[in-house]
Amino acid sequence: MNIVAIEDLPRLLAGGKTLAGLDLGDKTIGVAVSDRSLSFAHPRPVIIRKKFSIDAAALLELLGKENTGAVVIGLPVNMDGSEGPRAQASRAFVRNIARLTDLPFAFWDERLSTVAAERSLIEMDMSRAKRKTKIDSAAAAFILQGVLDRLHALGEDTVPR
Repeated sequence: MNIVAIEDLPRLLAGGKTLAGLDLGDKTIGVAVSDRSLSFAHPRPVIIRKKFSIDAAALLELLGKENTGAVVIGLPVNMDGSEGPRAQASRAFVRNIARLTDLPFAFWDERLSTVAAERSLIEMDMSRAKRKTKIDSAAAAFILQGVLDRLHALGEDTVPR
């Protein structure tokens, strides 16, 4: 299994590769993809979950089209720092999909990412019905943007150009 630390991502993303962020829900997979300069996270349409093999095929196809070099998975850690059933499900998803690809995966503490994403959508005056269709990709973009900001904070020399 190819699990890497956030700090290892820059060397894996040379050559114009993008970084993807995922927010795994029970019914959908929220997806966001960075630009090639690793500065901004851009939400993509959610993947409606059906069964693992179908979900994995759809996700890997999207990641291939986006020239993705690595994937960050939001890890839903409890407020006290412990990992509950949702975090275990996220780790199991990575274990299973890692068998199907050589892409490296990194975990990112996603505490409150969905709350922050929903606040942002509310501030944009988005209706409740429309928020429901966008929330998981917005949360994925929030997770990914946190990672991108972290990479830039580590030093400009670590982020590929």
